[in-house]
Amino acid sequence: MEERKLEVLRAIIEDFIATSEPVGSKTLSERHNLGVSPATIRNDMAALEDEGLIAQPHTSAGRVPTDAGYRLFVDRLASVKPLSGAEKRAISTFLDNAVDLDDVLHRAVKALAQLTRNVAVVRYPSLSRSRVRHIEIVSLSTSRLMLVLITDTGRVEQRVVELPAAVSDESVAELRATLNGRLRDRLLTETPEIVSELPASVAPQLRGLVTTLVSVLLETLVEQSSERILLGGTANLTEHGLDFPAIRPVLEALEEQVVLLRLLDQSLLSNQIVVRIGNEHTYEGLQTTSVVTGSYGLGGATVGAVGVLGPRRMDYAQTMARVAAVARYMGDILAER
Repeated sequence: MEERKLEVLRAIIEDFIATSEPVGSKTLSERHNLGVSPATIRNDMAALEDEGLIAQPHTSAGRVPTDAGYRLFVDRLASVKPLSGAEKRAISTFLDNAVDLDDVLHRAVKALAQLTRNVAVVRYPSLSRSRVRHIEIVSLSTSRLMLVLITDTGRVEQRVVELPAAVSDESVAELRATLNGRLRDRLLTETPEIVSELPASVAPQLRGLVTTLVSVLLETLVEQSSERILLGGTANLTEHGLDFPAIRPVLEALEEQVVLLRLLDQSLLSNQIVVRIGNEHTYEGLQTTSVVTGSYGLGGATVGAVGVLGPRRMDYAQTMARVAAVARYMGDILAER
């Protein structure tokens, strides 16, 4: 496309984002230094409409961007808007005070919802991409243990194990060493098969204890097999001028976690910010929205994703920058823990 027409499209989108009102040629001429006459702007707008990039909602109205127009605008963004110093400090201060993984993710989704005034969603570190960092066994009594599973992504699961007979501290220490020797740095998806083989590989006097612990450990892994997400800022949907009939399918989509997981999974396969606009969504309930997602990582590997859902009339450059910043801070914090 000619650069001038791209500038006209950019101006229409920026004005529509700011006002939510259809944009006319006279308004563009007055607000933007496009360097051409209103008549030339009208010709460019007619060409943009013929190409399906803008549309006229009704007779005598100005023009509004179409999904294709938004897509071209996003794809042609030279750069995202840099965060202000205040925004950077707010994100850093908010996330730095987190005490564990759950707290990091809750703070991240809250921060992103506040920064963008949209719905924020965070995907917990994917279990298929998590590794065992450490297994701790703590004696609560001679016949009662606590089993603690810690992953490299910060997930911590603990279970109390009731034993059929008393066990010595030496046996607990030996079992702890055995479990960590076999499971440390293994992907969680690999652990069930390894754990199932443990009873046959330990000393006879430990087999009863190992069998009991293996049963609990397998139950823990099965319980945690489903992927989890967090939502924040759902009430922000009401700030975008949508009435309830328009919001309802979006709310229904937000309740379907599998829909959100699929959206976030797209970012797990890419190191780039991913933007889905309107009719690009396969789920009909989200076709009035746009979703911006990015991945966060640990040790160079992508483990989870974070994103924002809002109206198609969103400030894409700003939203993309904020999603990218929160994702980067999350990765940095997880790496420090």
